[in-house]
Amino acid sequence: MANHSCAGFLSFFVLVPLLMVAVESGLEFHVGGSRGWIVPAGDEAESYNRWAMRNRFHVGDSVYFKYKNDSVLVVDREAYGDCNTTDPLLAFDDGNTTFRFDRYGFFFFISGTPGHCEAGQRLIVRVMVHPEFAAAGPGPAPGLQPGGGSGSSSGSDSDFGSSSGSDTRPKRSDAAHAHVGFWAIMPGLGVVMSAVLSV
Repeated sequence: MANHSCAGFLSFFVLVPLLMVAVESGLEFHVGGSRGWIVPAGDEAESYNRWAMRNRFHVGDSVYFKYKNDSVLVVDREAYGDCNTTDPLLAFDDGNTTFRFDRYGFFFFISGTPGHCEAGQRLIVRVMVHPEFAAAGPGPAPGLQPGGGSGSSSGSDSDFGSSSGSDTRPKRSDAAHAHVGFWAIMPGLGVVMSAVLSV
């Protein structure tokens, strides 16, 4: 009987960290595909937002920005609409920025280079609530929490048309995909918990 309890507790402590890794990881979406974060040309001014509307972003997913001589600013809705770069919530200028979504709601990104936002280098991402979590009750407030991104912070359409050859598919993060990993581990965790509780 003691061996079963010990095995149950050991299994529990092995599965819980795996579950936590699965929940904390997600897909990485490359903004601009192989072209990166650039000013769209011609009729492509809305390409970033069209790309974002075709994808489904969830908490734990991230967007990756690759750029040269530019920056990525995380701003509020008003600054996005006005292309106002004077008071961003977060600013990145290292050329390789990964921003992880730590809450659901809307996220607004613009270029910090003068004239680029007005030329269409801006992006709105809507991070969706998973239906099972939405039924559990209200989520966090939609305010931005600093620290969601990585890269050099200054403190303060992946698809440019079907002929571009851009790779618009999301890339797997180092850990398992959150939406699959979480639900794949839950049955095993339930079995272990029932075994532990029945002893």
